[in-house]
Amino acid sequence: MKNVHKLTSGAVMLAVFAVLMLLTLYVPVLGVVTNLFLAAPFILFAATNDRKSSLVFLTGGILISLIVGTILAIPLALLYGITGTVMGDFIREKKSRFSTYMASSLAFLILLVAQYGIAVQFFELNVIKESFDILKQSVDKVVSLMENLGQPLNEKMKDQLYSGIELTETLIPSLLIMASFINVLILQAVSLPIVKRFGVNMEKWGQFRSLSLPKSVLWYYLITIIAALLLKPEEGTVLFDAFINLSFILQLLMIVQGLSLVFYFCHMKGYPKAVPVIAAVLSFILPFLLYIIRILGIIDLGFNLKKWLKEKV
Repeated sequence: MKNVHKLTSGAVMLAVFAVLMLLTLYVPVLGVVTNLFLAAPFILFAATNDRKSSLVFLTGGILISLIVGTILAIPLALLYGITGTVMGDFIREKKSRFSTYMASSLAFLILLVAQYGIAVQFFELNVIKESFDILKQSVDKVVSLMENLGQPLNEKMKDQLYSGIELTETLIPSLLIMASFINVLILQAVSLPIVKRFGVNMEKWGQFRSLSLPKSVLWYYLITIIAALLLKPEEGTVLFDAFINLSFILQLLMIVQGLSLVFYFCHMKGYPKAVPVIAAVLSFILPFLLYIIRILGIIDLGFNLKKWLKEKV
């Protein structure tokens, strides 16, 4: 009886996945929305069934995507199917919400990088490189047009434009990491409420204000800065790109830690919830505020500023 129920629920969820895949592939505007729900059937099935059954369901989902779409639908099915299965498996195992988020984000990132590598290696399709080539050509045309109109851009502005493009290109690894973690955060936000409605219990998020990253992150940050100053890698080298990306990610983590301190302080003072949210938004608009937030994050991580505030406030 249990196996019959498992087969029935699996068939229903595969049918739902097939409909979502069809809408994602063939309805341009609506597809952007349905794309966010592709992982939901996999999360629900993996959260309510054993791992072996989840893998069978995942295989079925990949085959369904090939039938309703084309071979191009398989990367989409793998990306959301495996991510959803990992997420559901962690929920079934009663892992913490943070562990579930980290595991599914890493799965998403690995799959994204693997698919990009396969596209470049076997299909000679480098979407990122082609996008930057188009962007550079567009900038060249704008510069040329301004010169023809008798209003040429000064050298400083042109240097800033091209430097900005080169920096963004260098930061592609970091941007892929950010995109993966943000994407999974959105997937959780839209899919987990649906999963809960089917009676699946899951751990709750901890309070953001209580966030405390491992102290080792601070050491990595300091080592990266010192190593960059000592080695002075040349621009364009692999070492330079590695330092830039490491520094970017670690600075971002310091900012997150700093924002958690702002939220903690506002909570301790009893300020309205809108105050720390506004402060967070302003920090991304005003660069000097972002710098202060990062410094606060470093101090909090190094000297446990939250504990000191709790004793003093």
